[in-house]
Amino acid sequence: FKNTVGMMIMCRSLFVLSSLAITNAFVTPLSHGKLAFAGVRNHASSSSTLKMSSDDTMRIGIFGGGVVGGGIVEILQKNAVAFENLTGKKIEVGKICVRDASKPRDFEIPPNCEVVTDYDAILNDDTLDVVVEVMGGTTDAKKIMYDAIKKGKSIVTANKALIAASLVEIEKLVEDTNAAGKDVEFRYEAAVCGGIPIIRSLQSDFPGDDITKLSGIINGCTNYMLTAMDQKAQSYDDALADASKLGYAEADPTLDVGGFDARSKLKILMRLAYGLDVEEEEISVRGITEVTKVDFEYAKMLGGTIKLIGCAQKVGDNKIAAYVSPTYVTNDDSLASVNGATNAIEIESSNLVSSTYIGQGAGRYPTANSCINDIVALAKGDKTQLPFNQKGDAKFVNDFDSVFFMRIGYRDALGITRQCGEICEKFGVSIHSILQNPVTNRDDAAFVIITEKVPVSSIKKAVAELESFDWCRGSIFAIPVLGEIYGSQ
Repeated sequence: FKNTVGMMIMCRSLFVLSSLAITNAFVTPLSHGKLAFAGVRNHASSSSTLKMSSDDTMRIGIFGGGVVGGGIVEILQKNAVAFENLTGKKIEVGKICVRDASKPRDFEIPPNCEVVTDYDAILNDDTLDVVVEVMGGTTDAKKIMYDAIKKGKSIVTANKALIAASLVEIEKLVEDTNAAGKDVEFRYEAAVCGGIPIIRSLQSDFPGDDITKLSGIINGCTNYMLTAMDQKAQSYDDALADASKLGYAEADPTLDVGGFDARSKLKILMRLAYGLDVEEEEISVRGITEVTKVDFEYAKMLGGTIKLIGCAQKVGDNKIAAYVSPTYVTNDDSLASVNGATNAIEIESSNLVSSTYIGQGAGRYPTANSCINDIVALAKGDKTQLPFNQKGDAKFVNDFDSVFFMRIGYRDALGITRQCGEICEKFGVSIHSILQNPVTNRDDAAFVIITEKVPVSSIKKAVAELESFDWCRGSIFAIPVLGEIYGSQ
């Protein structure tokens, strides 16, 4: 990659996992309410005697025996001796809680491990030191996590939605629990970008640095789709269909294509990078549903491409702005060549200048590997005093300056260029250039305006007024530009 100073980490791993198949990173949530499962257990693979936790053993209970849960068990089994040599402790899976204990699993149940369906079978087991939550959802998972913390069990989770929605509550609960004399750790490396070590890095690699901008491709499904639309000239619908077949898209892909999954991750990253707590709804979000093949045609003409980017940046003294949006990315930016379901994050900072992290953002083994790293860290006795870093006094603002790419559909009329110029001038939007491909279909006729760097608030006002003209067909597609274009940034 060009213009990238710092480190590039292809994937996080304590041990190299070869030939990793990328699969759906989400597992089916357990049904609500533990009472329906009370008392039901499967002892087919268990011993009648439970081994008590000791100084030389760390016992874990896993909620969720699906894609990620199975990957965790497999990695622990495969590397048991190595992990014991590394940490000085045996790491044992004591219990796995699933919805249906009779369902065949695609992994081997460890010796002396119980498969249970009652949440309390893990929560009330004092021999279990760590609870690993990979069941997903924000209802049952929240109660399980909170109850486990109160009982003094450390947490390892991949649940970004729950963390984003309840970060402040979780932080307070861990603080209060430890103040009462317990020793609870909250670990969530797998919650953001699957196999990329971005959480640990933000916790440990930037304490003396000043992060000015954080931007990245943080949703694998949408990056796969946009890559297909760019490189294969696929339509949005065809790209989504392929993503669904490959398991990158859920049955209801709204969280992915609407940008909401990326927004949850961005909120967590903002707290770690800037000490800023912000409600998710305050972060501007625009998904990829409006992106068309025409946009990629103009992007190629300009020498770039379009990616769904989550971005947070300093915009003034103690002010932070953020957005999730399709973004024009110049080809000399490292994010431009991140394709398929891969994730990547760029961090610009005073000391390290530019650091890029790239790797698999989802899948059985990449996500499980991040959970394993947290489990091994706990076995080693690593401590994270502040799991979400120190809270700061930065303020969130809903305005930022950028160059903008504006695709405008139109019907034949006189004076279109003049009216665009007048409206842009009215709201202080300086036009850098106007591009128009030959019209082959009048129903799809569109041109693109590239602006100079202007506030997004000014762009919104100009767009609203331009859309009121009869010649303007449909909504104007206005997106930020990441990187330098024609030397305008």
